[in-house]
Amino acid sequence: MAELEGLEFGKSDFVLLDEVNMEQFMENLQLRFEKGRIYTFIGEVVVSVNPYKQMDIYGKVAIEAYRGRELYENPPHLYAVADAAYKAMKRRAKDTCIVISGESGAGKTEASKYIMQYIAAITNPNQREEVESVKNVLLKSNCVLEAFGNAKTNRNDNSSRFGKYMDINFNFNGDPTGGHINNYLLEKSRVVQQHAGERNFHSFYQLLRGGTDDMLSNLHLQRNPEAYVYSKEGASVITVGPFPPSIPPLKMFCIERTLGNLEFECDGEIVQLPGAGSVSHVAELTGTEPETVSKALLYRTVATGGGEVIEKGHNKLEACFGRDAFAKALYERLFAWIVGRINTVIEVKNYNPALHGKNTVIGVLDIYGFEIFDNNSFEQFCINYCNEKLQQLFIELILQQEQEEYHREGITWQHIEYFNNQIIVDLVEQLHKGIISILDEACLTVGKVTDTVCLETMNTKLGQHPHFTSRKHCPTDKTMDFQRHFRIRHYAGDVTYSIEGFLDKNKDPLFQDFKRLMYNSADPVLKEMWPDGQLSITEVTKRPLTAATLFKNSIIALVENLACKEPYYVRCIKPNDVKSPVLFDDARCRHQVAYLGLLENVRVRRAGFAYRQPYARFLQRYKMTCEYTWPNHLMDTDREAVEAIVTQHGFEGDVAYGHTKLFVRTPRSLFTLEQERAALIPILVLFLQKVWRGALARMRCRRMRAIYAIMGCYKRYKVKSHFFEVERRFASVRSMADYGKSVEWPTPPAALAQLTHVSFRWRARRIIKNIPPSDMLEVRAKVAAMEALRGERPDWGFGRAWERDYLANLNWFNNTKDRGLVITDKHIYKLEPKKYKVHKKIPLDSVTGLSVTSDTDQVVALHTATQDDFLVYLQRGELCPNQDRIGELVGTLCDHFKRNTPLPVKVSSMGLSLHMSGKPKTVTIETKAGLVSADFRKSRAGFTLLLPSH
Repeated sequence: MAELEGLEFGKSDFVLLDEVNMEQFMENLQLRFEKGRIYTFIGEVVVSVNPYKQMDIYGKVAIEAYRGRELYENPPHLYAVADAAYKAMKRRAKDTCIVISGESGAGKTEASKYIMQYIAAITNPNQREEVESVKNVLLKSNCVLEAFGNAKTNRNDNSSRFGKYMDINFNFNGDPTGGHINNYLLEKSRVVQQHAGERNFHSFYQLLRGGTDDMLSNLHLQRNPEAYVYSKEGASVITVGPFPPSIPPLKMFCIERTLGNLEFECDGEIVQLPGAGSVSHVAELTGTEPETVSKALLYRTVATGGGEVIEKGHNKLEACFGRDAFAKALYERLFAWIVGRINTVIEVKNYNPALHGKNTVIGVLDIYGFEIFDNNSFEQFCINYCNEKLQQLFIELILQQEQEEYHREGITWQHIEYFNNQIIVDLVEQLHKGIISILDEACLTVGKVTDTVCLETMNTKLGQHPHFTSRKHCPTDKTMDFQRHFRIRHYAGDVTYSIEGFLDKNKDPLFQDFKRLMYNSADPVLKEMWPDGQLSITEVTKRPLTAATLFKNSIIALVENLACKEPYYVRCIKPNDVKSPVLFDDARCRHQVAYLGLLENVRVRRAGFAYRQPYARFLQRYKMTCEYTWPNHLMDTDREAVEAIVTQHGFEGDVAYGHTKLFVRTPRSLFTLEQERAALIPILVLFLQKVWRGALARMRCRRMRAIYAIMGCYKRYKVKSHFFEVERRFASVRSMADYGKSVEWPTPPAALAQLTHVSFRWRARRIIKNIPPSDMLEVRAKVAAMEALRGERPDWGFGRAWERDYLANLNWFNNTKDRGLVITDKHIYKLEPKKYKVHKKIPLDSVTGLSVTSDTDQVVALHTATQDDFLVYLQRGELCPNQDRIGELVGTLCDHFKRNTPLPVKVSSMGLSLHMSGKPKTVTIETKAGLVSADFRKSRAGFTLLLPSH
């Protein structure tokens, strides 16, 4: 925790100083630097001092310590401000930006790297492949841009010689989905000339040192950088790695090496190129012809007013100027092509907020810092103007707007004075009066307008400006030369500029011949970079904007972009000019603290409030922490509801109530609310889940009820329809001979599947009604036999009339040995031959079962309770030997017992058994007996069954 660092490390937040003055501020800053604490807070602003050494305060452990924590919970760190910007973006769905400012060598580029690494580390917890791809491109693109856009200067070994602003797009989950990079004012003049002790861009040396021998040979390059005019100032670089050979315009990049070594010779008034080899190399690398390359370098094609085209030869100075302008343009367009290719990969495509949710942005600005060199030219003028604009934004957002908001909201406030650099910004960019307007006017003036003439115009128009001076207005100041120098009193200090080269750099002239040369290249990539080369020499075009105006417009757009986001600041300080990790130059640091406005920032933050929010939004976020506001309050205004929340938590002394907003003084109060809210979120989620599940259950219940209602209506409809169809089809069945048996029954719905039996029973009753009473006994017996034997025996005699009296057909006069079996409704009689005398008598109620086989034989086994079973074999009859009488016997018995005792039926593997009571028993017959005959006779008791047997 920040407050646990201990007093030996000083105050972790400058707001906690005992007295707000420069002495205590510097003492605390120096103490923390000497103790290895390079970061210090001013509220939500991080002050960073370049340590000039590697420090073990980064990596996975540190990232986890700062992930999701509040700003003041941990010691000051870049990770803290990065996490605060990320949380603000994710919680409130608001665009944020991190502005990194400070002079050259203060550590801005390294700070931007650590911020990008942190954002990449805390996003995409599910390791989605497409998100990881975006993160990798965002991180690795920085290495490529540093190689082509950074260089060693006298003050910084890895100085950004271009400005970079990166927007990172996030989806509603907080994962990066893409981004966009804007680059500003590449210092292309460094390609052809460097100050003493400085070097060209890193990429030149990386190519020569990291390229393979075959690559260098194919590109006609030597490994020694001193062999080339454009890079002979230095032969080493901070980080030299293999040059990426996959960059398509690699050949164009190598043209820079060859062009610088082209020398022009004068033969009278004619300028010539003595060495044909270098021209051939340029032609080979550009995909053009050597003749067209020489012509573009030595001549200029000009269109006259009448449409005539003439060729004008260069003098040596013009030829050198054209060569250098061509080299600078090549490198600038290469750099723009690289940035464009990176944007093509990382830009969000086909994004639909309705499908993917709100797309929020975190912007990271890493732009060149304020510069004061011994010789300051047009580039330093633009760079320092950019820093003036950024300082103005800081003043407006942190100092001016905050104090104005207190006044607007009616908060008691003592105004804090600060320097507003708007007057310096107006000096540079004001229309018709500013320096940029004067430069543009000079560039547009017909005739010979020199840098000196431009300086005279500045002296005339700006001589009375308090932040502008020159030797003409201050003749005693010998640090400036007449007709050469002018001085601007910037917020960061006085800077003396040399007017020499201002107009040429502002015009940024490049002869049309070079543009046409590259547009006609055989290399499609090079052709793509020079679309303006397709214009005819006689085609009239609008005069292009000057370099200063283009830069001014881009910086104004950048500031507007930053102003619409919630800003977070990293203010970088350079402790010394010798890159020492132990030296703290008090005067040097004091100057930076003063012009960065850090002391005023402390005063405003100390007297002000760390957090402010409209009442409605504050209530929406924290209303669940108060019983009087959840889920909705019944008070007159949102302010009263917010007061109830504050009172319940005891924060009355730490807040102020404005007209439309609540102001919270310390972050701790807000953190307490966030903690309580985080504790309540799971409870509320469960509650909402319960309510929602109940709503879903009720929806399903209503849906099921509706379904059943529809089903019931549909069933009734189908039943009615079926009944109507049945009524139509069977309307005349009473008059039919078969009572509707031939009528096809309509397919019934499932609920009426058994309805067909009703017609069967009706038809059966109609048929039975017509049967004479004398035949009913036979019908009942056949029905009983069918129920017992259908499907079990192939034939059971249902197709013939059952006569019941078969004894009359026997030959009573023959000497027969056939036995007989008589069954009445009381007894079973076994009859002997010779007039069928009774041999054995068995009560019928003692019979426990009847067994027959499943074959066509006439074997019958009668089972009794006394286990006195006996076996008979029915005779088929002499007159009808194929008659089956088993069915007649079984049917008669089953019909009799059905009316008295239920007769169960069982089929076994050995035969068919009919059981009245007791355990089923099956009799197996191995051999067949002779034929017997049976006779049924009606008796007084009910019926008589006579069966002859063996």
